[in-house]
Amino acid sequence: MKSTVLFIFSLLFVVNSFTQKTTITIKGYAPAYIGKTIEVYKIQDYFSMTEELLSTTIVQKDSTFEFKLNSNEIQKIIIRSNKNKSYLYVQPSGNYEVFLPEKDKYDPFRPSGNTVELTLYNLDSNDINYKVLGFNRWVDDFIGNNYYIKNSKPIEFIKELDTFKMNAEKAYAQDTNQYFKTYVKFTFASLDEIQSIGNRNKDEKHDFYLKHNTVMYNNDVYMQYLIKFYENLMPRLAIETAAKVNLGIEKSSPTQIMKALSGEYTLINLRIREIAMIKMLSEEYYKGENYQTNILTILDSLSKKCMFKNNEIIAKNAKLRLLELVPGAKTPDINFVSADGSIKNIKSYNGKHVYLHFYNPLSLNCNNEIPLLLKLYETYKNDVNIITIYPANEKYNEADLKLLKTIPWDKFEITDNDPLLKSFKVENYPYYVLIDQMGYIVSSPSLGPQPNGQYETIEKTFYFIHDYNTKKQ
Repeated sequence: MKSTVLFIFSLLFVVNSFTQKTTITIKGYAPAYIGKTIEVYKIQDYFSMTEELLSTTIVQKDSTFEFKLNSNEIQKIIIRSNKNKSYLYVQPSGNYEVFLPEKDKYDPFRPSGNTVELTLYNLDSNDINYKVLGFNRWVDDFIGNNYYIKNSKPIEFIKELDTFKMNAEKAYAQDTNQYFKTYVKFTFASLDEIQSIGNRNKDEKHDFYLKHNTVMYNNDVYMQYLIKFYENLMPRLAIETAAKVNLGIEKSSPTQIMKALSGEYTLINLRIREIAMIKMLSEEYYKGENYQTNILTILDSLSKKCMFKNNEIIAKNAKLRLLELVPGAKTPDINFVSADGSIKNIKSYNGKHVYLHFYNPLSLNCNNEIPLLLKLYETYKNDVNIITIYPANEKYNEADLKLLKTIPWDKFEITDNDPLLKSFKVENYPYYVLIDQMGYIVSSPSLGPQPNGQYETIEKTFYFIHDYNTKKQ
């Protein structure tokens, strides 16, 4: 009896040692953020990049701050403050001393936040950051020294890549950190993608990189490869398989879709198949063709009951992302307050298309587009309402304010923290969103008045709107 009790106690101790969360301490210095709030987030899943707040603190007068987190696994976290963000890997029982710098003055302001490079002090050689930073420098050196011959001397490039991978594998052969080993392996997988010849086919890549590897939801490099590997899956399916998948969507049946996908060789792993199905459904929803309601129903079902628990988080966040302000979504009620205090709602502009223009008078690129917008306005003002939205800033000089006054259409000032910026995922200025006459989003982001890399501008769209309106009369 005593031996049985002892065995059970020992078993409970072992289980508890694997599941009990350990404390992670982050102490830092942030002289540019004194009195500001600093937040720490984890990434719930790398498909939607949904963040979850873990902790907050205030930077003290002596510029110090401190966090204590609980975790039993290595993961990548995000540190945010004053519209800036940085990244850090943390591991169980880790102690970190960091310096958070302010934004580089030459880095253009981004409404969604600028990335700054965190400095780490006194890193232990066994810490995941020490290993990742060292390996990344090695990769950067290889790319810097060899990438230029990728096209001119492809055979030589492949030889150099093979040598680099062999040397790295030898260097880390004795390392027992599975997170880091996976990081290295899937960095190699990404490097394989830049080869111009001698590439493995899809099935070979699956067998070599994915078939026998554990799905590591918290490993950013692994997940980025997995996401890329199953990107645009539907058009790559056999015609018969795609037909069965469509039938499953029509019947709002995830079970039927999973069964249909079982015929795809690269989806023999059930866990990966379920993940790939969620990604595929999200892509099909964005195509805006049929069964959007069915897809939302399927994702809602999967968010409550997947074959694998971690996939429920992916399904839940995928559904939430689809319901954000994306093409085809209904624009929510948005109130704009003008300089004279009068309020206009987005519905005030219904009846004509609306072209939201997110603008920063301090940006030279933004200012260069104003003359082009003025020409579009004069040509298409009967068909499209342009609305300029710009951030409040005491640094605007007389020239900035003078240019603002030349804008003849409605313009509204907002704060840097206005939820409108987050809703439309405005990451940089200038930024455009096109909304149709019924209040539905046509494109977000939309083309601008200046040609993009494919020499496209918004003027062609404006012309089609005008042509349609003329024929309708």
